[in-house]
Amino acid sequence: MTSNSFNARNHLNVDDQTYEIYRIDRIKGSDRLPYSLKVLLENLLRNEDGRLVTAEQITALGDWDPHSEINPEIQYTPARVLMQDFTGVPCVVDLVAMRDAMTELGGDPRAINPQIPAELVIDHSVIADVFARPDAFGINAELEFERNQERYQLLRWAQQSFDDFLVVPPDTGICHQVNLEYLSRVVFTRDGPDGKQAYPDTLVGTDSHTPMVNGLGVLGWGVGGIEAEAAMLGQPMSMLIPEVVGLKLTGELPEGTTATDLVLTVAELLRRVRVVGKFVDFFGPGVANVPLATRATLGNMSPEYGSTGSIFPIDDETLSYLRLTGRSEHQIRLVETYARE
Repeated sequence: MTSNSFNARNHLNVDDQTYEIYRIDRIKGSDRLPYSLKVLLENLLRNEDGRLVTAEQITALGDWDPHSEINPEIQYTPARVLMQDFTGVPCVVDLVAMRDAMTELGGDPRAINPQIPAELVIDHSVIADVFARPDAFGINAELEFERNQERYQLLRWAQQSFDDFLVVPPDTGICHQVNLEYLSRVVFTRDGPDGKQAYPDTLVGTDSHTPMVNGLGVLGWGVGGIEAEAAMLGQPMSMLIPEVVGLKLTGELPEGTTATDLVLTVAELLRRVRVVGKFVDFFGPGVANVPLATRATLGNMSPEYGSTGSIFPIDDETLSYLRLTGRSEHQIRLVETYARE
């Protein structure tokens, strides 16, 4: 049960739909927080229960000191979990084992489900047995399904048996690309106790390059399989309020320079500054001149310079990319309306 100590619960109308939202401007100090911490603040407000997430944690985030190196602890609940096949299959096996145990105890095995949406992308998988011919992709994918038939039967069963569990097949693309182009909502919606809720899309992923999706304004980072499974089963993640390094972008790239030049320059700069374990927030007038693909590459480089994530705000470029990748017009309007709010 949520507490709503700060009277932050509110409503947002988009087209003919009403969404419950949590307003961060109810918290003193929220207006000066960097984008990434605003996302965390909303997360605490929505999940406040007086037990795991307390009013003190919310106030501590509002009182955030940019110069402090040791910050208070908070309990963060991502909107979803992203897995690739190496860690995803063991997670499914664990869920199956829990259902078996539930059956032995005389309970209903269907009560065992992911508590937040879990998405498993089978990547790192298709082998190029056949190449340099028009039907190569189809043949390679077919061979992949034949070789791993038993594993895919288990995963298909899991998708049909568990609630909130999605499997993306191996002939679709790599984890981060599928996450960016298809799985990310930017603004997440889910049925709450009082109707549909809208809130920032956040995730943890079992892959170090999960922050690629930060380029889309989605806060996410890589974790180990045990942490991912705990999140999937509804356990909030205990973390210290992170230190945030702002990176101000001005101007635009001169003619003849490439996205690679920008990305490597930023990586070199951030290595010098030392951002290990910190959030990096890109801001400033130059952000509008950075295409989404380059933003995603900058996010993807987070493990190279050690930051937990490297995030861009939601802007017109975000909306254009959502349109380009076939998101619904209602979803795009929801993202814009929510982000402005």
